[in-house]
Amino acid sequence: MFESGAATAAVVVPDALPSNADVIRDLQARIRGMQRNRLDTRAIPTHAALADLLPGGALVAGGRYQVAASTTLALALLQGPSAAGAWCAIVGAPDLGAEAAAGLGIDLERLVLVPHPGQQWMAVVSALVDVVSVVLVKPPVRDGRSRVPEAAAGKLAARLRQREAVLVALGEWPQADAALTVSESAWAGLGAGFGHLTARQVTVGSVASAWQGRVKSRRLWLPGVDQQVGLVEPRVRDVVPLHGVAAHSVAP
Repeated sequence: MFESGAATAAVVVPDALPSNADVIRDLQARIRGMQRNRLDTRAIPTHAALADLLPGGALVAGGRYQVAASTTLALALLQGPSAAGAWCAIVGAPDLGAEAAAGLGIDLERLVLVPHPGQQWMAVVSALVDVVSVVLVKPPVRDGRSRVPEAAAGKLAARLRQREAVLVALGEWPQADAALTVSESAWAGLGAGFGHLTARQVTVGSVASAWQGRVKSRRLWLPGVDQQVGLVEPRVRDVVPLHGVAAHSVAP
């Protein structure tokens, strides 16, 4: 159940089979026996660079959030809760390793990985909601789209509210409180036939039900040269004379 090594100490569930309920019960017992798994607040701070993209500036206990096609962005949402002492879980993302999570500041000692949840992935997520604060799930994809049954999503929404947990979906999720997307991606570090990729700037847009259709966006490093997520600082353009006084214009 535990993966050990220099870079990993996460709780790993190799396979969660439909008939193996004992695996989930054992996992719940392990987490409860280690330390607190909840935060004493309904507003769960996330990464500072993402605060303006979420209603209220934070994840909200009971909330559901979807992230389109960016594992790094989804993991960044977990960084704040993890740093504050909360347990997090990642379900259905076998290509996402513990080392990647650790690189973004997620505490591996309070991270549960279920790379292969099986056909009953929704039941696995529901069980984890009972014991962790934030669950990141990659729903199964069919015909190029995430297929999440509306009825099952509704039941899970009630469970999230009851347990005061948060769901982050890497893909589409019914009735999400906010939907984040990445666009206008540009990599840095490559020259004319030399160099290597060092950082990426993206525009992250967010649509939330609380904003009545308005869209908010921020330019972010995802990641920066330090492999961390951060705001892209405005750059100062050339000095432009204005009535004999030097004035700076700031680029977005």
